[in-house]
Amino acid sequence: MDEATTLGPLSTEGALLQLLDQVARAVGKGATVVMGGKRIDRQGSFMQPTILTDIAPDNPAFREEFFGPVALLFRVKNEDAAVTLANDSDFGLGGSVFTRDIARGKRVASRIDTGMVFINHPTWTAADLPFGGIKNSGYGRELSRMGIQEFVNKKLVRVASIDAAA
Repeated sequence: MDEATTLGPLSTEGALLQLLDQVARAVGKGATVVMGGKRIDRQGSFMQPTILTDIAPDNPAFREEFFGPVALLFRVKNEDAAVTLANDSDFGLGGSVFTRDIARGKRVASRIDTGMVFINHPTWTAADLPFGGIKNSGYGRELSRMGIQEFVNKKLVRVASIDAAA
């Protein structure tokens, strides 16, 4: 509850151990730790903010989701290569596009296969914004008018005259 907190703990000790294992496996298959990668030595399930690079397609990190302060950094030659890389995933919760050219950001965002894309922000949630992913990151939305429909059972009841032609 400390207002000065900028990085909280993971949800459980098991979640921390899984994340540390993911980083270790990634490094074992050739990834480079640019910063972080270790547990923070304090009470609780804290991990250093971590950046991994040099992640080849055969590295398990290329296909896994990291639920914690781990960022994977890829370098690409152009916009098309960036979109191809972003879409080469079994997951599709959200993504971000950072650019000074908002029209370009919107164009790239429209090409990324995720349930949400944020331009010039890593994530954004509010009760009036629908939240949800595609692919193995979920189906449907929660929050907002669009989201409430996911939790409502609808039924069609149609009545015809008993004497009407079939």
